[in-house]
Amino acid sequence: MDRPEGLHYLMSMPMLEHRRGGSAVLFVLVVVAHIILISAQVTSKSGMPVLQAVAFGMVAELQRGGSGAVDAVTSLWSGYIDLRGMRTENERLRHQLADAQIQLQQERALAQRSGELTRLLDLRSRVALVTTAAEVIAASATPDFRTVTIGKGTTAGLRPDMAVLAPEGVVGRVIVPSARAAKVQLLVDRNAAAGALVERTRAQGVAMGTGEESLHLEYLLGTSDVKVGDVVVTSGIDGIYPKGFVIGRIDYVERAGGAYRQIRIQPAADFTSLEEVLVVLTPQAPDTTPATPTPAGTPR
Repeated sequence: MDRPEGLHYLMSMPMLEHRRGGSAVLFVLVVVAHIILISAQVTSKSGMPVLQAVAFGMVAELQRGGSGAVDAVTSLWSGYIDLRGMRTENERLRHQLADAQIQLQQERALAQRSGELTRLLDLRSRVALVTTAAEVIAASATPDFRTVTIGKGTTAGLRPDMAVLAPEGVVGRVIVPSARAAKVQLLVDRNAAAGALVERTRAQGVAMGTGEESLHLEYLLGTSDVKVGDVVVTSGIDGIYPKGFVIGRIDYVERAGGAYRQIRIQPAADFTSLEEVLVVLTPQAPDTTPATPTPAGTPR
């Protein structure tokens, strides 16, 4: 075979393959067309042409799928809307609950304040002293100086060394008054002291602050009758605190030989939760009446 003829043969091969492929496709299309024509003429048992029945079935399935998709999207959207509504409702309920809790706390605080004022008025009515009520507006920022600030000062008649009381017992004394406020040294301050006596036996001593939440009873005779549970009250010998007001209760006694090594007093007043106090405006004269101690074991 010559070169030109071989080249012509090679070039004509793809064309022949393309023609064969086109003929096959044409043949398939002719067959499908005949089937469609035959189906259009052939009827099913119900009298409907087969082609129409097949077409209807295909359209119905498409419609079914489309309807299912629409239902799914609608259900999903409805669920999303419902979820948004539930979230909004939950948020509203949370806000209502928070408001109710705040209101409850406010009412509880008002009830506690009312109870405190009632006890303060009761104390004021029971003491034969001129007093004025004051609100505690601040406390010391360091434990080295146990003080509070009250909302009354010299314009209300306050002066240094005036006694400050609470319904539970002695609080302290005024040390620095200004025009509209005053600083009060608490009885537990390490530099504070008050004349004291044991209520059961009338044994006298001095209640000394420790800087913590307790007091020490000092300068007590070794022969004095003192035991845990005894109530300690003011003796009035210091000229600051009126006689007979509760300081606290003895919760620890330690003896060494014939003397008391340590007598600890738990204060009656809670210095961490003071809100309202009474300031004694009546000047106090030192009580020089000698105490008559009760002999140990003698009932009063």
